[in-house]
Amino acid sequence: MNRLWVRLTLAFVIVTLIGAGVIAVLANWSADSTFRQYLARQEAVAQSGLLTDLAAYYQRQGTWDGVGDLLVNFNATVGRGRGQGSGTGSGQGRGRPPMIFADASGRIIYDERNARIGNALSAEERASAQKILVNGNPVGYLVLGQGYGTLAPAEQQFLDQLRVTLIIAALIASLVGVALGLLISRTIAAPLGALAQAARAFAARDWSTRVQVSGTDEVAQVAREFNDMADELQRAETVRRNLMADIAHELRTPLTVLQGNLRAMLDEVYPLDRAEIATLYDETRLLSRLVDDLRELALAEAGQLPLNVQATDVGALVQTAVANFEAAADAQGVAVHSQVSADLPAARADPDRLAQVLRNLIGNALRHTPAAGAITVAVAALAERAAFIRVSVRDTGEGIAAEDLPRVFDRFYRGDKSRARASGGAGLGLAIAKTWVEAMGGQIGVASERGKGSEFWFTLPAKI
Repeated sequence: MNRLWVRLTLAFVIVTLIGAGVIAVLANWSADSTFRQYLARQEAVAQSGLLTDLAAYYQRQGTWDGVGDLLVNFNATVGRGRGQGSGTGSGQGRGRPPMIFADASGRIIYDERNARIGNALSAEERASAQKILVNGNPVGYLVLGQGYGTLAPAEQQFLDQLRVTLIIAALIASLVGVALGLLISRTIAAPLGALAQAARAFAARDWSTRVQVSGTDEVAQVAREFNDMADELQRAETVRRNLMADIAHELRTPLTVLQGNLRAMLDEVYPLDRAEIATLYDETRLLSRLVDDLRELALAEAGQLPLNVQATDVGALVQTAVANFEAAADAQGVAVHSQVSADLPAARADPDRLAQVLRNLIGNALRHTPAAGAITVAVAALAERAAFIRVSVRDTGEGIAAEDLPRVFDRFYRGDKSRARASGGAGLGLAIAKTWVEAMGGQIGVASERGKGSEFWFTLPAKI
């Protein structure tokens, strides 16, 4: 099964088995090495004639007094032959079992490591010891440790038990590894499974689906990113639905006017004269402008909006735009003027698109500024960002409600919920302005307070 939790569980089991196997091999090798030393030492004793020398020593002396010197000399000879050094004391014989010698009663009179002198041999040690015989009677016992094939029952049982213990330990470790592997792998895989289920729900257009942020940092980060993506997709779907409804609404009005007037002309309710035809022509122009605006927005979002970027005198464009609105502003009783900073650098912009942005912003301000109000269009280089030029359009109109501010640049959005054409256009002017400004490398924003007017601003990169 190509499942994450299965793979993780198998990985835990394999690592556990390898670890237990390595420990078992090393422990068995260590035991084998020690027993081989026992056997090698027994062979050295057999070949050296030490047993015969000890029997002769007892026959001469009649006692074991001073036998330690004989055994020390033997150990020194064997040690040099094996590269272990010589000498007496507790340091001799490290890494191999010590040589122990006891008298006929089993009392230890010589211990290579000086640890058991005066103690008695155990029954197992007597059974495995090499006996010193004089006239057929045991007069001493030499304990060298055990080699392969010459193990006493107790030592053999110990070695067998050690192997069984290692096998049991490996099995227990494997079971623990399986349990831990299942627990940890399922803990890791469960959030991913929930994420996959949420993705399937999203594919089925259940936009409200979210996943719980849990698990390791990496898995939790994936869950957070998924939730953020889900929020954006849900918002985009809401915008798409609203867009379709708004387009239908905006197209319905001129089409209804066209259809109604044409039907009235066919029924001879309206006369077929130039005035009625001019009315119908105005509605077709409205439809054409709406379609053109939508096309430009679509091209901008696809990154295919044609731009003629060049060094542009922003101050001159601002003054021209203000002059074009003076007549309309005077008729409405609104004062409109410009403020252009001296030594203003040229901007990298498309002059035609920039002029349209200014017309959209000034026209929007004029629609929402009552008589005796004022509109100021200011342009200056940014002090904190010398590579940018800032243009602002301030008015003294009714302002924008706080809940409407985040959406003023959305397509078809108008604060006037009645969507009356007397209070605004199709709701695409600010969206188009935002698209063009960003396409030229700038930023756009708004600051407003209800009843105190609004300030729309945008920045453009300077030509340096």
